[in-house]
This record gives sequence, structure tokens and C-alpha cells, in this order.
Amino acid sequence: MSSVIIAVDLAKHVFELAVSTSAGRVTERKRLSRSQFERFWSDRPPCQVVMEACGSSHYWGRRLRALGFEVVLLPPHYVRPYVRRNKTDRTDCEALLEALRCAGIHPVAIKSEDQQAIVALHRMRSQWMATRTARINALRGLLGEFGLARPTGANRFIRELPQLLEEKKELLPVRVRRLALATYEEVRSLEDRMQEIERELESVIQEVPTLEALRKVPGIGVLTATALYASVGNVHAFRSGRHLASWLGLTPRESSSGSRRRLGRISKQGDAYLRMLLIHGARSALLAAERRRHASQPLNRLQAWALERADAGHRNRAAVALANKMARITWAVWKHERSFDGNYLAKAA
Repeated sequence: MSSVIIAVDLAKHVFELAVSTSAGRVTERKRLSRSQFERFWSDRPPCQVVMEACGSSHYWGRRLRALGFEVVLLPPHYVRPYVRRNKTDRTDCEALLEALRCAGIHPVAIKSEDQQAIVALHRMRSQWMATRTARINALRGLLGEFGLARPTGANRFIRELPQLLEEKKELLPVRVRRLALATYEEVRSLEDRMQEIERELESVIQEVPTLEALRKVPGIGVLTATALYASVGNVHAFRSGRHLASWLGLTPRESSSGSRRRLGRISKQGDAYLRMLLIHGARSALLAAERRRHASQPLNRLQAWALERADAGHRNRAAVALANKMARITWAVWKHERSFDGNYLAKAA
């Protein structure tokens, strides 16, 4: 592989390139249109290419890797401190070259097309769910202005809305009733779309054996398993389960100096969507463990540990701690290709 490094500042239509043949020195600069950028690589010998992990970076990473280039994607928030003075496309390229020299910055794994497709499914489902919540809240406020009592709970409210509008139609103007029915139909349409995406994710589970293993971990369902598979990309990029949990923002924020070491709340770094799924899944697993205990059914080591944490402190803290442990278990199941065992006891180093 050549010693040449090409830093690329990606954009929709204009691409800035900086070519470096030695550390700290830019020997060539180019500003190319999209068509020129595509032609640029055809007659270029393979070398190392560094880009920020931003929009379209995974697409270009796959294309350049297919041409024989070594592609490195760096996290944008780690590249930003290397930008000197004003932020321009030129300084962004120089910052990429400087950040590449820092061994402490770990590159982002390039996602496959299938992984990006799964991420797209999750993103659209999240947007549709947010729109559904907004419409339901708008309906609640609208009906409240005309003195109608609304059932508690989103599902119950939507289920009973047609009957409510029929029984209280004398209290509502015709225009408002038509508007409420149209919004109700929109909410039902959004629910149908979300169910279609969930069926699509179910089919993904059946196609990938790794996802079947992840799904057996308590608190890991279809949504969490597929989201982890698509967002993590390459689990071998993480040296341990703690590194994965830290990447997800489930480890304590540390503030230490000298002999004083202080650990605070979780850092909340990384993907907030993944962290939300894991914590909600942990709450579900904790509730299932409590039901088993109340029914005097046997508990495995993981369930006993989670209940011990819940009894000793706040339930939310126990749920977050369990989510942290779930992330580590996920890493072990995925990387070592083993099935989940709730009574597994790691050997001492």
C-alpha cells in the first residue's frame, strides 16, 4: 500500500481533497464536483483515504474499498478539535490528516448495504412513531377544548375514539368531528406502516443467525437485536463488553484528578436510540424477573443479580445497570458465537 494519504471532506455536490505524502504536509489540493470526484479515483493508485463518518461516508467507503483503497472513517466529534481557526473545507481536510495520526481515535466500521437498510427502517419507524404521538396529543387537546373527557393511554384513546366521537357528536361542530376522524385515520395508517416495518425486521432476524442468538438474551427483542446489529457493524472492533457498553453511553462518567477518582451518572455518549432500547428492554427483563420471584419460580444468576440491585436501590438505577450488563452479554454472545446462559460464570483472569 502506498504511503500517500488522501483526506476527503464529503458533501452533496462539492468535494474537497487534500493529498499528503508525508506527515504534516499537504502536497496537493483539489476541489471537485460530484462527477469529477467519481472520475478522480479511476486512475489513482490504491492508497489510504480518510473521511469523517457522516452522511454518504459509508457509501463512498464501500465504493473506494471495492477499488482497492484503504478507507478510514473517523468520528466527526473527535476530528473537530483539530480544526484550526476558521472552519472551511480546506481546514477540515487538514484536521482529518492530523486526527488520523492520533492512535487514540478509533475508526468507525464501514456498514454494509444491508446494515444501512436496517438502520433506515429503524429511523423511519421512529419518525412515524413521533408523528403518531404528536397527532394523538393534538387530538387530546382538540377534544379537551370542547369539553370531552379523553381515556388515559394512547392505545386505549385511539381504540375508543370512534365510539367517543359518535356518542358526543352533539358537543362537537361538524368540521371538528371531520378533522378528528381524518386525524384518527392518519394515526391508524401510521400504525399499519410501523407494523409493516416490524414484520420486515422479523424477516431479518430469520436471515441472520447472529440475531437469533442475540434475541435469546433477556430484554433483547426484535427491535433491539436488529438495531444493535446494524449500528454496531463489526463487533470485533470492540476489545471487550465494557468497550461496547461505554460506546453506548452506559458506563459512568468519570471525573478524576491525582488520587481522587469520582464516578458519576452514565455518560450518555453514543447512539441515544440504542441506549433507549436497551434500557426499556432492561425494565422489561426486570419486571419478568419480579414476576418469577412472586410465583416462587427459580431464578438464574442474572435475574437474581438484577433483583438484588433493584431491592438495594432505585428501580431505574437497577434497570440501567442491567442494560449495561445486557450490552456486555450481547458482545460476548455475538463475538464468541455462543448461546446465552443466564447462569454463566466468567472465569477469573
